[in-house]
Amino acid sequence: MISLTILGCDGSHQDAGGAASGYLVRSWASGTSVWMDAGPGTFGNLQRFTDPFQLSAIVLTHEHHDHFSDVEGFITAARWVYGFARDPVPVYAAPGVRGHLTQSIDGILDWHEVGDGDGVDVGDLRLSFSRTHHPPVTLATRLQGPSSALGYSADSGPEWSLSALGPGLDLALCEATYTSDHKGPPIHMSGSEAGSNARLAGARRLVVTHRWPTADAAEVLAEASEAFGGTVEQAAVGRGYSL
Repeated sequence: MISLTILGCDGSHQDAGGAASGYLVRSWASGTSVWMDAGPGTFGNLQRFTDPFQLSAIVLTHEHHDHFSDVEGFITAARWVYGFARDPVPVYAAPGVRGHLTQSIDGILDWHEVGDGDGVDVGDLRLSFSRTHHPPVTLATRLQGPSSALGYSADSGPEWSLSALGPGLDLALCEATYTSDHKGPPIHMSGSEAGSNARLAGARRLVVTHRWPTADAAEVLAEASEAFGGTVEQAAVGRGYSL
């Protein structure tokens, strides 16, 4: 079984008391755990659900601060607060992210730059990456377990399709940043676009995330549900899903 726990889901910046993009994915059969995106507020929430220093890997989908900045807190805690008596944690990151870090990662993180079409194995999970329609280089991720698959859009406009992650997605975690009536730049999706994207990709379930704090949650959810043609859930910190 794979589980998904929402560590943060606010879009572009964290809301008051909230957290930006971050998710914990675990394969319970093997004990594999992946911190997928590390937006502000997510390192604190990660500690509510697991020992962060026992992570199997970290995935950072792109170099916007709302998706990676809490890695700095992880490095600080590992080096100065708790000590770090283990091998460095593998990091699979899009190009450009490492250049933003302000601290040495020596002995803490084992950094790997990945790109479109790349794949890596983390425990019993196979991670596959697809470049989305979002500047800078942004990598959607498929996490394939022994019997189920999770697809994460990261940030993307509607010109990219979840189908690029392959068939058989048991759950699609897709950004839905705003409503159709209040669309911003075409590097993100509305609720309607997220719902249509997931439906056309054949996803069995849809969870929408990355909502701007100024967007109406009920309207985004209603749009996504209508376009998807089935039940859609809105990501919220602490909410968990099994697949």
